[in-house]
Amino acid sequence: MAQQSLLLHATKLDLKGNCGWFKHFDEPKRKANHLKPQSRCRTKASSIQIPSEWYNIIADLPVKPPPPLHPKTFEPVTPEDLSHLFADELIIHETSNDPFIPIPQEVIDVYSLWRPTPLIRAKRLEKLLDTPARIYYKYEGGSPAGSHKPNSAVPQVWYNLQQGVKNIVTETGAGQWGSALAFACSLFNLNCEVWQVRASFDQKPYRRLMMQTYGAKVYPSPSSVTEAGRAILKRDPSTPGSLGMAISEAVEVASNNADTKYCLGSVLNHVLLHQTIIGEECIKQMEHLGETPDLIVGCTGGGSNFAGLAFPFLREKLKGTLNPVFRAVEPSACPSLTKGLYAYDYGDTAGLSPLMKMHTLGHNFVPDPIHAGSFANAFEKHFWAFLKAEVEWCVCSGLLLR
Repeated sequence: MAQQSLLLHATKLDLKGNCGWFKHFDEPKRKANHLKPQSRCRTKASSIQIPSEWYNIIADLPVKPPPPLHPKTFEPVTPEDLSHLFADELIIHETSNDPFIPIPQEVIDVYSLWRPTPLIRAKRLEKLLDTPARIYYKYEGGSPAGSHKPNSAVPQVWYNLQQGVKNIVTETGAGQWGSALAFACSLFNLNCEVWQVRASFDQKPYRRLMMQTYGAKVYPSPSSVTEAGRAILKRDPSTPGSLGMAISEAVEVASNNADTKYCLGSVLNHVLLHQTIIGEECIKQMEHLGETPDLIVGCTGGGSNFAGLAFPFLREKLKGTLNPVFRAVEPSACPSLTKGLYAYDYGDTAGLSPLMKMHTLGHNFVPDPIHAGSFANAFEKHFWAFLKAEVEWCVCSGLLLR
């Protein structure tokens, strides 16, 4: 059986590859040329530079995207229709056809606190699986918020700062996105309010404490603070909440206050393109190790995690320089890609956000409380026609415990 290189994306989970991750942050003190490329277990941060551009996959899509629709008129939205929610520059990113978007130096300076992130070979996992494949994972858990989410939170907050925005609102499920946005707002001295899915608010107090430590105000959603929240509580006072409900509350506050903007942590194109810094780094790191990936695997919820890793490699596949297989894995408790309908739907429970064509389980979908942070919607409209032919979808219902 021929050896293969399998590239995984670990945003929060350390698979404890046999390379002393918990003991040393550098490679063994041996010259690199004493090691064969396939035996190296991680890349040094100094081996590559932080990318200076994000990749925008829209430029390479053979089918152009169907437009978002206004939540009341159902007509295609204009940039003006989105301006009450998002910073102007983020709207430009959302609709841009340019293949690359320059990363502001101020954002790169913040990225340099934890980037480039390591690419690590999971030798113990290879041994456990008794596989000849060489398995690597891109570890994003070293960021100040503990996940890949600051890759988009930092530029979103920075662009809002340039526009003079004072307050940022958002939703969060388990708390990764809320923590990332609270961190970014603390760097640029913006106020941050977060509506966290009630089940996660109760189950994960330490994530709430992290957000509060960074200065954010955190509400359990649904809350009595907003009209949308009060209406939901009236219908079901014991609801565990959902991301759709939390989005409704944050969008309502942004829509009603001129000095406030809304930030989203997944699904939208401008979020996904910010995350491509992961894949851009990974391409350089694989080259540094002398490896070519045969299979690229990533977990999917709203899509930012998988897109961040996969989209730059998809570009190279279209160019003919690489030919990997892509596999997107989602939870069976919220199978929007494998079981969802590809259709226009709201991104929130109350129907305040624009309708987008995407994989959806329905904007009223409420998952089991243990999965209350799961997205009922995945991947924005324009990726479907392209990704359907390029990516294998599958579901996972188990947990990796070893």
